[in-house]
Formats: sequence, C-alpha cells, structure tokens
Amino acid sequence: MEIVLSCTKSKYLEIFPLINLDNIHETFKKFSSMKGPLEARIFAVNETISSHQLSKLKDHFDKINISSLYIYSNNRDTVLSGKSLKINSTFYKEQEIQNKILFFKSKNKDDILHEGTVRSGDRISSNGNLCIIGDVNPGAIVSAKKNIYVWGKLLGIAFAGKSGNKNASIASLYLNPLQLRIADVIAIGPKNKPKNSYPEIAVIDQQTIIIKPYLIEITN
Repeated sequence: MEIVLSCTKSKYLEIFPLINLDNIHETFKKFSSMKGPLEARIFAVNETISSHQLSKLKDHFDKINISSLYIYSNNRDTVLSGKSLKINSTFYKEQEIQNKILFFKSKNKDDILHEGTVRSGDRISSNGNLCIIGDVNPGAIVSAKKNIYVWGKLLGIAFAGKSGNKNASIASLYLNPLQLRIADVIAIGPKNKPKNSYPEIAVIDQQTIIIKPYLIEITN
C-alpha cells in the first residue's frame, strides 16, 4: 500500500509506503505538524483491507486535518470496506493504479521551486533543494534534504539537511526566522529584527548554527 499526502494550498507532496496497518502510530507522528487542508490517496494493489483497519487509518488521518480521502484498489473487498465508511473508493485495474502512482511520483521531484508567499499553516518539503521566491510567513514550515533558499523574508521555521546533511545551509534576503534547523542542530531566531540590508546564510560551524553574509561570487 502506498499513500500520497498533498496540500491543497501549496505544492507540498509526500509519498510513503504503509506496510503494517496494525502499527501505524509511529508512521503518522512525522505528519502531526502538517497543516491542512490536506488530501490523502490510498493506493492498494492486491490487498484486502477490512473496514476495521480502514477505520483506524481514517482516525489517524482525521488528526492531521484531511479534507478529502480517496481509495484506489483492484480488490473489490477493499473498495466495499471503503464505501461502508463513506470513503470515496474506486475500483481500478492493477495497471491503472500503478500508472496513477507513477504520475504522483513524477510530480515529487527532488528539487522544488515555489513561487509566492508561504502562508501561516502551509508546509513545503523537498527531497533535494528548496527555492522559494517570496516570503515565508510566521507559522509556515519549510524543509529540504539539501539547501533552502528564500528570495524574500524568512519569518517562519526552516529545516535544511533533514536527512542528516550537516553541510546544508539556509539562505534568505531577510533572515528573521522563528526557528532554524540544519541536520540535528537547532537554533531559535533572534529577538531583534535584522538591521542589515543584505542576504544572509545560516550554516553549521562547530556544532552551532551561525549566520553570516551571503556572498555570491560573480565570475567573468
């Protein structure tokens, strides 16, 4: 079974496998901070899922503000279980489901470019670099496995190097975040507003996050 979570207000997209339906609490922990409205799609190929199991799964989805839930399966018992819980459930052939999964995986590219303001409650995550042309407001969370670049004001929470990469960095034209995190190192944003008018970058130096001017080298 594979589950696709997508945010209807931003380009955030998460795809994760769910192998054991009887032990799903840990899986959903990492989604507890996600803000809605979210859409969830369950792709079940050759799997029989009971209404009891789906009910437990639906309870976890309700805790992370799911606005709509869909089930796609080539197993008629699974589809009937979903319909019994008033979940939008559709029967598809196996190849049709695989094609749908491939479509979402093709949208889940490593590097993400987001144009526009990231508002409070929004969350954007990248499996590579994340570049935002616009502001990141307080209450918004942005994260990336590699680097984060904000061509605007960074006022929310930013988490770079989420796969443990301590060489990752966070750069912004105006760096005044609520919190910064690079790999496993966390820093609280400054109490006072920055007085400078130049871009800054946050990096790890001796297990501490430091902020310094972001100098862009121009070569002829």
